[in-house]
Amino acid sequence: MRPSPRIRAGAIALALAVALPAAQAAAPLARTQAPGFYRMMLGDFEVTALSDGTVNLEMGKILTRTTPAQTQRALARSFLKDPVETSVNAYLINTGSKLVLIDAGAGKLFGPTLGGLVASLKAAGYQPEQVDEIYVTHMHADHVGGLVAEGKLVFPNAVVRADQHDAGFWLSPATLEKASKDEKAFVEGAQASVNPYAAAGKFKPFEGTTELLPGIAGVATHGHTPGHAIYVVESKGQKLVLWGDLMHVAAVQFANPAVTIQFDSDSKAAAVQRKKAFADAAKGGYWVAAAHLPFPGIGHLRSEGSGYAFIPANYAVPR
Repeated sequence: MRPSPRIRAGAIALALAVALPAAQAAAPLARTQAPGFYRMMLGDFEVTALSDGTVNLEMGKILTRTTPAQTQRALARSFLKDPVETSVNAYLINTGSKLVLIDAGAGKLFGPTLGGLVASLKAAGYQPEQVDEIYVTHMHADHVGGLVAEGKLVFPNAVVRADQHDAGFWLSPATLEKASKDEKAFVEGAQASVNPYAAAGKFKPFEGTTELLPGIAGVATHGHTPGHAIYVVESKGQKLVLWGDLMHVAAVQFANPAVTIQFDSDSKAAAVQRKKAFADAAKGGYWVAAAHLPFPGIGHLRSEGSGYAFIPANYAVPR
């Protein structure tokens, strides 16, 4: 006589209960992300966004040409609260013959939540020794701090390039001497990060709009710092403009490009450069990327009313 389906089901359940170990205590929360990288093709060039980490910034306190209440309302529309967890991104351009890094992250100069650039670079399949050139948008700590670790060059085979006006300001002993207490850390960080490359003959500033490699040009956008520069990358009719710190808070500044930040050395000039860059990107329809857009920070801009909307890149596998 065969057992009924109900009896068979009960027997199976009993066997499983005996065979499987009892449930253990809940696993601890990991609270980490994997090293961050994202790839896309730009013509014949491969572009890899690299995450250095994130840092909490109190936008209600540091944004200018607006009010804290306006800032909070703008953040709320994007389901954000203050402080805002803000990405710090860098970008690796593989031209096929050169490996070019745009900005170098914060290293240990901006707190424990940043400094992940090298881990992201290695996760993406590269070693620091393979980087040929590093183009710095400006010499704030979160863009140059990763150049040096424990007094040694992190990228020993790379030439570092930046706009001469930024070099002239941040690397000058006179700037350090005149700096206020709050400013000294920024100046000291820039000098500690870039001067070792200069001493090794590996720092080569440029002046104004300059072709640095075939397909990559530096463009002067002074304002956020005395020598802030953006980088234009072009291959096979495709274009990507790397904005550096032309913008900081997507939820606020795309809708209102006039909003500035305390870190600007010349907020009026910075706002002019931002408005110009936004208008050109919306008109041209090319790719843009920025250091503080939510990682990977790559997308397009579209005009929307009196401001703009950012459309992030659709996730895709490069082919």
